[in-house]
Amino acid sequence: MTAQETNILRTKILKGINASYNKLLIAAQKEDGELVVSKNGKIVRVKARNLNTTEV
Repeated sequence: MTAQETNILRTKILKGINASYNKLLIAAQKEDGELVVSKNGKIVRVKARNLNTTEV
């Protein structure tokens, strides 16, 4: 696999991850749910409505 093919694949994977995150966030916001994330090595719960879909 060439470097260019690797970069194209990497870009597609990152777009997919971003789309999945946004879909998860929107679903959690509709249900007024929480997301569990790691912040500075500590596990914290964050209300989905406090996040927006552009924070990735």
